[in-house]
Amino acid sequence: MSTILLVDDEPDTRYILDLLLTAQGYRVVKARNGYEAMEVALAAPPDLVISDWVMPVIDGTQLYRYFAAIPTLNTVPFVFISGALPPDEVTVGPFLRKPFDPPLLFDLIVRSLSG
Repeated sequence: MSTILLVDDEPDTRYILDLLLTAQGYRVVKARNGYEAMEVALAAPPDLVISDWVMPVIDGTQLYRYFAAIPTLNTVPFVFISGALPPDEVTVGPFLRKPFDPPLLFDLIVRSLSG
């Protein structure tokens, strides 16, 4: 069972995605922002991160860069979700704009976990 770290500042998004991902057989660990996500990941590295783009404290881009700088986390794949479009110059992982179809997210998860 793969562990997914779900990082989003919106409680409803965390709740719904937790239900959907758990129903697909994933273990889900949640964080409200990038700071909490780093604490969780350093204690137990996840297999995949699904992260909002725009969050308080540490945003999705910063979180990705922190993971990239840590040897035990730098191979963890990311999938980004957000209502805001990412800047054109930033291409750090697959991106889905909210709202999105769950099957599209599931496909990105499978592809990201398989390399």
